[in-house]
Amino acid sequence: MNQESVIIRCTKCGAKNRVPTNRLQDRPVCGKCKAPLIYYDRPVHVTDGTFQEEVLSFPGAVLVDCWAPWCGPCRMVAPILDHLASQYAGRLKVAKLNVDENSLTASKYGIQSIPTMLLFKNGNQVDRLVGALPREEIERHLLQVL
Repeated sequence: MNQESVIIRCTKCGAKNRVPTNRLQDRPVCGKCKAPLIYYDRPVHVTDGTFQEEVLSFPGAVLVDCWAPWCGPCRMVAPILDHLASQYAGRLKVAKLNVDENSLTASKYGIQSIPTMLLFKNGNQVDRLVGALPREEIERHLLQVL
């Protein structure tokens, strides 16, 4: 019997776990350390208050979309990031930071134009993409981090 599965990296110990997709709703745990496995298949919203926990303390790759609701190019990129979050679920966390509501973090990372996408790996910024880029270009940068 061939069933689809995803690989989820444990946020506690870093072990890779193969989980059947039909078991994702059953709150799977890491086979090594028994910590709950967190599966991000859609973007999470981060704020100045949650940025440290959601992005900098995350043991793995995070793509942070710095955006604003009034920004047309940001709305063009949003479906691409939704798709990438789903496609790379278990290997990548996609986060969205509204720069109008979270000016401290936007200022700290020097966000001067939007959309700006910041790529983090194990809490360290490793890349920055500016502008409404095509999916292939964003994915090319992602694959260098994953």
